[in-house]
Amino acid sequence: MEDPELEMLRRKRMEELQGQQSNQSVKEEQARQFEMQKQSVLRQILTPEARDRLANIKLASPEQANMVEMQLIQIAQSGRLQEVITDAMLRDILKKIIPQPREIKIERR
Repeated sequence: MEDPELEMLRRKRMEELQGQQSNQSVKEEQARQFEMQKQSVLRQILTPEARDRLANIKLASPEQANMVEMQLIQIAQSGRLQEVITDAMLRDILKKIIPQPREIKIERR
């Protein structure tokens, strides 16, 4: 005794939901593959100590770590990287890229 129009709307809505779920799973898979490729490139251009430092930065500030990772990958892909980046080199790069917080001094008179 159900209304055929109501049944058609339900079927249509179910198809839409299934399409959205499949799109979401495809996007997640693409993001996972991109992250794997990024980590592969970083493994090639960074020493283990430098990767550890970058992982620590990622824990503290994920957006800044992602920015640094992308810049390092761009440098490597453009061919401007002559050697593997060590921890000391990464610290120098981080000093240039990540702005240091301003120090506020309050003097009482």
